[in-house]
Amino acid sequence: MADKEKTDKVEKAPKKEHKPEKVEKVSRNPMEQDESETLVRILSYDIPGSRPIMVGLTYIKGISWTLANAICLKLNFPRNKRIVELTKPEIQKIEEFIRTMPLPDFLKNRRSDPETGETKHYFGTDLDMKKEFDIKRLKEIKSYIGIRHTSKQPVRGQRTRSHFRNKSQASGMKKAKKGAKA
Repeated sequence: MADKEKTDKVEKAPKKEHKPEKVEKVSRNPMEQDESETLVRILSYDIPGSRPIMVGLTYIKGISWTLANAICLKLNFPRNKRIVELTKPEIQKIEEFIRTMPLPDFLKNRRSDPETGETKHYFGTDLDMKKEFDIKRLKEIKSYIGIRHTSKQPVRGQRTRSHFRNKSQASGMKKAKKGAKA
C-alpha cells in the first residue's frame, strides 16, 4: 500500500504532442549532388570547393595528408579554410610550391632515383608512369618482387592460402560435361 501512495503523489507531466521537424533530404548519391558546387582546378585535378584546403590537396595523386599539412604550414594557409575561398594568386602559389617542392627529402616520394640518383617528388600521371617502369624493371631483372608481380601473387609477404586466388583456382569442383549422366 505504501508503494501505491507514493505513485499517487507523483504528478504526471502532461504529454506534449510531438511535431516532426522539417528535415531536408540529404542525398548520399554523388550523382545527385548539388550542381551549384564549384570545382577548383589545381594541377589539372578538380577539387570540390566545399572541402578544406588540407583535405582538398589530398585529391591530387601523390599528395598525402602529411604533405598537405606541410604545404599549408609552409604557405601560412589555415588548414580549415575552404578551397573555394582561395584567390587565383593563392592557387598559383600552391601550384608553384608543389612543382618545386622545397621540403625535406624524407617527405618526397622518390628518394635517390635508381636512374638519376636525385630525390624528387612526382604526382599525377608522372607518378603512375614511374611506378609502372619500376615494376617493369623488376620483372626484367627477374627479382623476387618481379616474379611475384608476373605471377599475380602478393609481393609483400601476405599469406596466399585463402586470398589472392584466381577464379580458376578458387572453384573446387570441375564442370560437368554436357552429355554425362549423374
